[in-house]
This record gives sequence, structure tokens and C-alpha cells, in this order.
Amino acid sequence: MIKVLIPYALRSFTDRSAEVEVEGKTAGEALNALAGIYPDIKTHLFADNGQLSSAPQLRDFINLFIDGKNINTLQGLDTPVSENGEIMIIPAIAGGKDGFRTYQ
Repeated sequence: MIKVLIPYALRSFTDRSAEVEVEGKTAGEALNALAGIYPDIKTHLFADNGQLSSAPQLRDFINLFIDGKNINTLQGLDTPVSENGEIMIIPAIAGGKDGFRTYQ
């Protein structure tokens, strides 16, 4: 089983689970399995570009790491995952106020 680590910001879609075990041979298969268990998480992981495609794409602000390596530097969602591998979902965090504020 592959362990998928769920960031706090997405745990409301996994019944508050910090990690979920799924089956799959690639990162994409594992995420699809996760979405099969928790369908509401799918729209937060995958881009909806309005096109029918058998190859979903991750949203721009979602990063995946397999055993500590960013899949963007590997084979993307086709990156193989070992049977006891670990996938970490890392959403980009942004926000704040425009401009800089100095504190004195």
C-alpha cells in the first residue's frame, strides 16, 4: 500500500485523516485511488481545463513528492511509486497584503 500524506488544508476532504493508504503503481493512479475514496478532494487536486482527457493534470499550486522527490523533476503523474512508497501532497501557500510593511 502507498501512504498518501494529506496536508492540514485538505484534511476536511479526507474525514480529517492525515494519511490515507491507497493502491497504485504511479503517482496518478494513487491520486485517482485517493479521489475514489474521497471524491470531494478531486477538484482540489486536479485541474479542470474544460477538456475531456484521460490524463488529468495537477492544479498549478499542488506539488507532489514521492519519497522526498518532486514529481515535476521525474515523470510527473506517471512517476512510479513503490509498493510501500510515500506520497506527500504540498499545496502552495500564498496570501497577505500587497506591498511591504516595515516594522520599527
